[in-house]
This record gives sequence, C-alpha cells and structure tokens, in this order.
Amino acid sequence: MIVGRFQPAFTQVFIARSEERTLLSSPENPRFDSPPLTSEPSAPLPLVREPFPATQPLPPQPAPKAGENPVWSGWDVLVIAGLTWITLFFAQLFIVLGARHFAFPHESWLEVAQKPSLALLSELLTYFAVALYMILLVEGKYQTRFWQAIRWNWPGMGGVIFAGLGVLMLGLDLLGRFLPMPKSTPFDQFFAHRSDAYLTAVFAVTLGPLMEELFFRGFLYPVIARRMGVFWGILLTALPFGLIHMVQYGYAWGAVLIVFLVGVVLTAVRAKTKSVASSFLAHVGYNGTLMVLAAWATDGFRHMDKAGVLVCLRLGTRY
Repeated sequence: MIVGRFQPAFTQVFIARSEERTLLSSPENPRFDSPPLTSEPSAPLPLVREPFPATQPLPPQPAPKAGENPVWSGWDVLVIAGLTWITLFFAQLFIVLGARHFAFPHESWLEVAQKPSLALLSELLTYFAVALYMILLVEGKYQTRFWQAIRWNWPGMGGVIFAGLGVLMLGLDLLGRFLPMPKSTPFDQFFAHRSDAYLTAVFAVTLGPLMEELFFRGFLYPVIARRMGVFWGILLTALPFGLIHMVQYGYAWGAVLIVFLVGVVLTAVRAKTKSVASSFLAHVGYNGTLMVLAAWATDGFRHMDKAGVLVCLRLGTRY
C-alpha cells in the first residue's frame, strides 16, 4: 500500500523536527539567554539637551556722582521753572487789572504795574502755588517725604555759623567798587517809600530766600551734580541764580556777577553740608545784613537818600 510505504519516512521527519525544536529552546543555547533579573533598577538613559549659553551678569550701575540721587528728573525741574514764570505772569496781570479797577482807577497801567506792594503780592501768590506743586510732585508722584527728599536737614545750633557766613558774604559786594555798576536800578523803587521798604525787607529774609533755596539748591543742584559732579553742579546752579536777578539790577553785568558769586558760596554750602537749610540760613544772613544796614543808614527807611545806603542796596555802587 502507498500509505504504508510512506509512513516510516514521515515518522522520521517528525522526530527530527521535534529534536531540533528541543535543541533551540534548550537553556544551553546562548542565543536565547535572558538577561539576569536583579532587584536594582537600571540607570536611566541620559537625556540629550541643547546647550544654553551661560547667563551674563548685569553690569553694575554706576554710583551717582557727588552722592546725589534725587527722585525727580531734570524735566521736573524745567516744569517747575516754567510753572513759576507762567504763574507769576498771570498773577501780576490779574492783580494789576484788579488793582487799577478797584483801587487806582485814575492811574495808568504802567504806574499801577510798578507798585512794589502789588509786585510782592504777585510773588507771594506765585510762591505759594509753586511750593504746593513741589510738595505734590515729591509726595504724590514719587511717594517720598518732601523735606527728606530735598535734604532740608536743619543744622541745629550750628545754623548760627551759616548765618554768620552770610554776613561775611557781604564782602563780595565790595567788588562793586571795581566793576561797572548802574547809578539806578528798577530795584530802587522797592525802597522809595517806607512801607514798601519794610515789606521788601521782610520778604527778603523769609519767603524770598526760602523759595530760591528750595528751587536752586533743593531741586536744581542735585540733578546737575548727579550727572556732572560737584564742581559743575555748583557753577551751573549759581549761573541761573545770577541771571534771574538781571532785570531787577538793570541788566548790569557787574551786579549779576556779584549775585553769581553769592550763588556759588550758597551752593558750595549745600554741597558740603548736604543741607538746604544751611544754605537757607546763609542766604538769610546775607539778605538780612543788607536790610539791617539799609535800615540803619536811612534811620528806619525814613530817609532813603542818605549817603551810604546805596552801597548796601546797589551792591557797592559808587556815587
């Protein structure tokens, strides 16, 4: 039979394939060795990351020059200056209009505008408005205490020394004997009458020097000194201080030069002491000495034509 003839061959093939499978699956075959099981976890594969450049430290900010670092900027100072001129202009305009209409209807506009009492009233209102703006700027916009920000720093008993320095600054007026000085100035009209002279004297030792020191030594000087240093801070603060007095001294450069030198001394006091109050006291000492000498020479502002008073009022003018 055909089936019986092929049966032994089929059986041999089957047995051979079974032995081959057994040999392949045997643990002695290295191809099928499984890795040994251990209780220790395998180390994680390192992650490939893109390298980032190292962060460079920020360069240190330069320290402000002269130790001055006010919270306000130069633009704030310019705004204060512009506000002062604009306010003074409109204050004088409305005061003169009102005074001519109600008090001096028979006088000309020019005569009313030249009255010292009205000019002092205009300055008074202007200074109040500017002082209010200064305080709101520092304490409102910059959230800083006003007197601390401007470095008022009252010197205590040492203030007598700075007031005495103001008295000594009167020696600068002696330079007027060697400089071309005018024989009369617009400032003379403030002493033409006794009442006007007393008002001017009070103003010259109170609100006048206070507001000038707040602006020039309180606001302007630290801004300039922070950028340019003490030397240029002193000069560039004293320069506009002298220039604003040109009108009242009839544009006489000799008188303006003396006021400039006074400004140099006042700003140097502020730079040295870090105290606006100290320069204020020196300013009061200087102005006060001028007013006392003027009052003494004129018998209490009764005789403004007496010899000697013009030396005090006109910064050393020779007559």
